[in-house]
Amino acid sequence: MLEHAAELVEQADLLVIAAGAGMGVDSGLPDFRGREGFWNAYPALARAGIDFYAAANPQRFAEAPRQAWGFYGHRLALYRKTRPHAGFAILQRWAAHTDHGAIVYTSNVDGQFQAAGVDEAAIWECHGSLRHLQCSAPCGDEVWSADDFEPTVDEDRCELTNEPPLCPRCGALARPNVLMFSDEAWVDAREREQARRVAPQLAAARRPLVIELGAGTAVPSVRIFGQHVLQRLNGRLLRINPRESTVPSGRDVGLAAGALEALRALDVLLT
Repeated sequence: MLEHAAELVEQADLLVIAAGAGMGVDSGLPDFRGREGFWNAYPALARAGIDFYAAANPQRFAEAPRQAWGFYGHRLALYRKTRPHAGFAILQRWAAHTDHGAIVYTSNVDGQFQAAGVDEAAIWECHGSLRHLQCSAPCGDEVWSADDFEPTVDEDRCELTNEPPLCPRCGALARPNVLMFSDEAWVDAREREQARRVAPQLAAARRPLVIELGAGTAVPSVRIFGQHVLQRLNGRLLRINPRESTVPSGRDVGLAAGALEALRALDVLLT
């Protein structure tokens, strides 16, 4: 199985790195799998009976803005201090030996690929990025960096204790530029520009390999995109997932393992 996977990597002229929440687990990030997993990470929300679907909802910014920013501010601070695991560098090394390099398609909003040194021009964040902000109204299509916002969070209450960011255009409360549940106000201008930037690399590929990492079926955005590459671009699939590793054909490979474990094992065969 590993040998077949290594052959797929060696034969590819473009790596399509399709990453879900499982990609960040080996860096120490939570994936919020199941209600109990989420509540273990945020006990204050557990006491209030607020699950992930309610917390990651734009309505929270209208109903309880300090708690909404307590949740997202804590995550932003966590993402900023988390160092990407070694698997990110392994993927970049493999990409350097392909004709068209690599693009990243990810539902993660943590900015870990940028932190690992991946070229911003090769990254498509289909659910946006917590490292960027937008107006909560919204009053326009502006998206701006969150670099100037340093959240201070009371973790016992999951509440922001300093001033929340505001929209520079209209003065309304700002929110993360991420696609939430039941979200009709997400500004997708940045995401659409990312899609436009990576399109030429996809179009040039003749032997693309989708390396899917930690992307499950509960939120299937990453899997749907990978399926598009397989069907429209005649790509192949290397699926790395400890629980959902089944692949659609014998030409593809599924590895029932975590992202870092599988990438390290394959890297031994490729170096």
